[in-house]
Amino acid sequence: MSEDVLEKVVRTTEVAAGSGGLLNPDQANRFIDYMWDATVLGQQVRTIRMRANTADIDKVNVGERLMRLATEAVDTGVNAGATFTKVSITTVKLRMDFEISTESLEDNIEGDALEDHIARLMATQAGNDIEDVSINGDVSQTSVQLINALDGWSVKALAGAHVVDQGGAALNRAAFNAALKKMPRKFMQNRAALKFFSGSNLIQDYRYGLTQTSSGLIDLFELAGTITTQGPVKPEGKAGFSIDAAYGLRIQEVPLFNEAKAGTYSGASGNHGELWLTYPQNLLVGIKREVQVYREFRPKKDTTEYTVYVRTGVQIENTDAFVVVKNIKVQS
Repeated sequence: MSEDVLEKVVRTTEVAAGSGGLLNPDQANRFIDYMWDATVLGQQVRTIRMRANTADIDKVNVGERLMRLATEAVDTGVNAGATFTKVSITTVKLRMDFEISTESLEDNIEGDALEDHIARLMATQAGNDIEDVSINGDVSQTSVQLINALDGWSVKALAGAHVVDQGGAALNRAAFNAALKKMPRKFMQNRAALKFFSGSNLIQDYRYGLTQTSSGLIDLFELAGTITTQGPVKPEGKAGFSIDAAYGLRIQEVPLFNEAKAGTYSGASGNHGELWLTYPQNLLVGIKREVQVYREFRPKKDTTEYTVYVRTGVQIENTDAFVVVKNIKVQS
């Protein structure tokens, strides 16, 4: 994103009359683009830029085995019907507040470029927070700031997708194997597009476990078909490694995955996380294009306050194409 557009985000004369307000469509689109630049999932999931507070995504499902044996000169045709459904995304209004002192504006070595730097930080933080609530949001967590704003992908997957219970075991080959076997075969037709997602500690446990043998050397037999010895690569985003590979599918590290969950099995103790298997584009995040930015000088505090309003919502387009492995214990 060019610096002049970022500068427009925070300068009152460019945003709106008075103390700020609604960004124009070009500013809003670029601000949203910049939000996702520093996130892991933002550039992989499907982003819906909404004009209203709610949006419906149309789906069509024609089922399986529509072809039939054809008999010469005999009409044995049976017309198959298509099933049309909708997935609804409803946004909630989120606010981000921060301030900066006049001394910082005057004395900072960046000089006039400081407000542009503030805009970058503002967009980056907004993106990280929206990714966090998109993953971990849970309205039942009434006392947890931001997380209680909406139900995120984890809650939606546990409620409606295919669930595998790891029962307190570590992230291992069995977990990846169980996830793949749980995925309906019609989605395995496009196996190459599927991807595993998990948290940093669980992936670290998995990699560490693969190197443990009685001789202390890497067990190449264990590694065969599960993970290469070339180490992690980072092809997407500015954070979160993507490593090769469990049963031929990439494992995406997502640092914002909650790995401090309580286990739901008998005798559970310690921290737990999850493993997801799905298509990245199956994860939907809606952002209303009407982003609002306000800038106000407070004389009694000698500070400039910034306030950003954005509406966002999340959904899983097809829960049948989503497998979540729960109760994976983080090793001490």
